[in-house]
Amino acid sequence: MIPTMLGITIMVFTISRVAPGDPFSLQMGPDSQLNSEKMANVREAQRKYHGLDKPILVQYITWLGKVVRFDFGESIKHNRPVSDLIKERLPITLALNLIAFVIIYCISIPLGILSAVYHKGFFDRSSSILLLVLWSLPAMWVGQMLIAYFCSPDYFYWFPSASLSSNNVDSLPFFAWLGDRLWHLVLPVLCLTYAGFAYLTKQVRAGMLDTMRMDYIRTARAKGLSNWVVILRHAFRNSVIPVITIMATILPAMFGGSVIIEKIFSIPGMGLLAFEAISTRDYNIVMAVATIAGILNLCGLLIADIAYALVDPRISFERGGV
Repeated sequence: MIPTMLGITIMVFTISRVAPGDPFSLQMGPDSQLNSEKMANVREAQRKYHGLDKPILVQYITWLGKVVRFDFGESIKHNRPVSDLIKERLPITLALNLIAFVIIYCISIPLGILSAVYHKGFFDRSSSILLLVLWSLPAMWVGQMLIAYFCSPDYFYWFPSASLSSNNVDSLPFFAWLGDRLWHLVLPVLCLTYAGFAYLTKQVRAGMLDTMRMDYIRTARAKGLSNWVVILRHAFRNSVIPVITIMATILPAMFGGSVIIEKIFSIPGMGLLAFEAISTRDYNIVMAVATIAGILNLCGLLIADIAYALVDPRISFERGGV
């Protein structure tokens, strides 16, 4: 895991440094009253202050030494420690994605099982068409359509179009506060989940169909076990490994996809922070977000490996295989 993480940080660090654009010129803006010479002096002073005047290799080693101590440096735009910004933003993004993650699995697994059980039936065909349509819709377009139709007085003014809470939310009692928060989460969570429904349901359906053709499934039916006992206890249990594999990647993928969703709905999470950092070339924030995303991805793969051994006793990492 450590070599992979180092490779991720080296790649992102190099790309962020060689990308065109200067954060200090962007910070001063095109309408700055400073003349070109003063702007160059200010820019050079800022580069020296943030250590950007040193060679890239020296910058990377310095940054890596700080990260080991959980110090991501200071934000160029916000003039605040990046760690403080992450502490404020990360819980929002994790909560948003965990809610969407649970909803995806709670709906997709039963839907995939039913599609496999009623293979080539009306339910299977209609759900397959619907899932294909959902999977084809880009999140940016869906988010804008939801805002246009469900957050506008001209159509259905049912949901707020931005933020995670109302202005007076701090004065509300707990259940009213919770209701307000859930009301604001409906559309962002919907944008995060609909594509996951399509992908995961199709994977569950395919795994179930392969398993239900196995000889031991016919043997279980011949023993007189009920259809749903055979499906849930035997077929689904032995087709769950592909689902675990997807579980290892879907949460980090949603974490990356939340950049678009948080921008559309103005949610002050890690996604919006990353979008602003990329736009303003705020290198320390970009590196912090990339590092956290890489850690989430590697942790997901590690959890998946552990889950393999729990689900299938034939898998043993001590023996190095099956």
